[in-house]
Amino acid sequence: MHTLANPDHVVLAGDVLDWANTKTGQIRTLVLTVAGVMAIFAVLMAWWKTRSFVGTLVAFVLAALVLWGISNLAVLKTKVGSEIDDAAPSVSVVHVTGDAPVLAGQGWRVS
Repeated sequence: MHTLANPDHVVLAGDVLDWANTKTGQIRTLVLTVAGVMAIFAVLMAWWKTRSFVGTLVAFVLAALVLWGISNLAVLKTKVGSEIDDAAPSVSVVHVTGDAPVLAGQGWRVS
């Protein structure tokens, strides 16, 4: 009879997490490498098509910004989140104490 699991064998979640972290790092490195190659290709194509220093410089700056954005996604995510949290409207609640008249349903008229 064939059993699927060996009771003497223990599989720890740490092994799976280490493997996932390793693969995530490798994928990040691959994405940055491919983006770097594409940035170099874009700058060379800008030089080839325009033969202009200004066009090539603009392509280089844009490629550098894209590469910086890709490599600093955590910083951008935090920055965008803090900007959204800072721009959120604050809600103020006013509590009326004492003998203030209730305006709803009292038939108040402005003359």
